[in-house]
Amino acid sequence: MDRPSSETGISEYYESLMSAGQQAAKQFDDALTSAMGIGTGPGKGGDISPMAFAADLQRQYWSQLLGFWKGSFLKSSAAGTQPPRDRRFQDEAWQHSPYYDLIKHSYLLASKQMSDIVDQAQVDDKSKLQLRFYARQFIDAMSPANFPATNPEVIRTAIRTRSASLITGMQNLIEDLQKGRITRVDESAFEVGRNLAATPGTVVFENELIQLIQYTPQTAEVEKTPLVIVPPCINKYYLLDLGAGNSFVEYAVERGFQTFLISWRSAVPEIQRLSWDDYLELGPLKAIDVARDIAKVDKAHALGFCVGGTILSCAAGVLAAKGEDKLATITLLTTMLDFEDTGEIGLLIDQTSVALREATIGSSGILPGKELAFTFGTLRANDLIWRYVVDSYLKGEARDAFDLLYWDSDSVSLPGPMYCWYARNTYLENKIKDRGATTQCGQRIDLSKVKVPIYILASREDHIVPWQSAFRSKDIMGQEPRFVLAASGHIAGVINPPARKKRSHWLNDDLSGEAKDWLDGAEEKPGSWWPDWDRWMKRHSSGTVPAPSQPGNASYQMIEPAPGRYVKQKSN
Repeated sequence: MDRPSSETGISEYYESLMSAGQQAAKQFDDALTSAMGIGTGPGKGGDISPMAFAADLQRQYWSQLLGFWKGSFLKSSAAGTQPPRDRRFQDEAWQHSPYYDLIKHSYLLASKQMSDIVDQAQVDDKSKLQLRFYARQFIDAMSPANFPATNPEVIRTAIRTRSASLITGMQNLIEDLQKGRITRVDESAFEVGRNLAATPGTVVFENELIQLIQYTPQTAEVEKTPLVIVPPCINKYYLLDLGAGNSFVEYAVERGFQTFLISWRSAVPEIQRLSWDDYLELGPLKAIDVARDIAKVDKAHALGFCVGGTILSCAAGVLAAKGEDKLATITLLTTMLDFEDTGEIGLLIDQTSVALREATIGSSGILPGKELAFTFGTLRANDLIWRYVVDSYLKGEARDAFDLLYWDSDSVSLPGPMYCWYARNTYLENKIKDRGATTQCGQRIDLSKVKVPIYILASREDHIVPWQSAFRSKDIMGQEPRFVLAASGHIAGVINPPARKKRSHWLNDDLSGEAKDWLDGAEEKPGSWWPDWDRWMKRHSSGTVPAPSQPGNASYQMIEPAPGRYVKQKSN
């Protein structure tokens, strides 16, 4: 078929090309059907087999692609295949250059075809979710924006800088290969203790696993009942103390709380045998006793964030099993107790992977922090991996100074025995919510015996702790529950200082129904949820006392200024 020499017959020419392509696709489909003996003939029950379905998808793919080719050359639009606001394809060349437009839409059509194949896979629901996850990893990795020859920004930058951008990118790549991780932030812009984890305080206790920080009061009087904060043990604690004006710790101190916080130690060889029970006993159970002793009270408020909330809840279960009444309230921030719906992270934890971990590090060993960080990065690969591959390695751009990214890159390693117990009894077997299903610290745990007021915060767009899962905690432990839903995700929903007047949160006192019923009746409030928590805590106040003039007491004296040594240690 000869291409027309003028534009007069170009429409007919591409009509014939499309017709020929459709005919080829039909011939492929007919041949496949004949060869495999598939179809809807007599004796086949009218069902379409997987192979026939695949052939149909192939035909649809070629039909759409040929249609786009025709429309591209006729300068028409192939709308509907590009997701809205896809930052990978924001450069004008992806829209206005026929070459890049063709590459983009070919990729998007192929991605959709792969997704459709996965959606039709005849497997159980969890396997299908796993297939979707791994298919998305492949789809994201194969984006034309990730390759220098098919990214117009990369090519334009290389021309403008006379290849200096490519040289800088290679240097960035070599440095990261030596580090064993992707550098996403200008690490020289931050220092723990200077502009991160900078709220004044003192380490008043330490053991092989934690340091306990007592923060310096900022008010003349403080709440008589101290507040003990249990941050996640898979990240450094200073997510809750990012810097002046962006610190939950700072806010709590300014609101008059006697604030204590656990700083977890990243696993090193001398603690590689520590178990889940050790994390409870050496962590919140000990911290609560120290805070009570220093404040000279019988009870403490306790707050846990993410896995820190799970650890705190189990510690509360141990106290309840022993009949020890040491807690005044519990606050859980983006925490799961019921692991039935774990979001995408649960897809990475199955029987095979847990058994392998148990065989290798179940009795002694370390799960590296870099491995944990990479796993979390894959949950949002386009935002947390490929974006930085393109910017840093292909375009040679300087990294931004962003506190949250610095924190996210400052990973923490875990002892193997602790991690294996956690993975099996939560994500894999979902036991801790069940009465008497686990033994922790020598006690049969029943979280329903924890009878203290509970404040539960979830984030509406959380991809690590689905908010509906956090909502179910109200039926598992505590009394007089208050549930609050913050806007945004796992981190931004929690770290939202009131002064910034950003985002919103939802309130509804009726917790009698399911999560959807609660949201349907909830009222959206502008701004941070922090003041709501403060008001709730003050309703459970035991009164105020003059602020202590010195940290600690005779039994627990100053060890070193905050933030202490443990938080500054780097994991391997």
